[in-house]
Amino acid sequence: QVHLAESGGGLVQAGGSLKLACVASGRSVGAHNIAWYRQVPLKDREFVAAISWSGGRTYYADSVKGRFTISRDSADHSENTVYLQMDSLKPEDSAKYYCAATPFEKEITTRTDYWGQGTQVTVSS
Repeated sequence: QVHLAESGGGLVQAGGSLKLACVASGRSVGAHNIAWYRQVPLKDREFVAAISWSGGRTYYADSVKGRFTISRDSADHSENTVYLQMDSLKPEDSAKYYCAATPFEKEITTRTDYWGQGTQVTVSS
């Protein structure tokens, strides 16, 4: 079992930055890959970025490459924090951002076994 809690959302002007945090806790958290997804009303959740269980591999959606950076702090064996640094934000980045976890790295951009409650990001033009 992995528990996920997001924070860091807010309102920012276009071109600005935000840093989201996802605290992942549980006995097996170190074996889980963590991803960020986002969703706007009436649309499917969209993959944004992911990081492997070791922190050594990262994955990005084309729409955020070069602007977003995912990182992982695994110093605590039972609690890891995954960050999403978002720069050069655009109004189309506005969404509710969720972190998700799966032990299957090959399916890291599509499979989600655990979800957090999400944090809202709004980018004004």
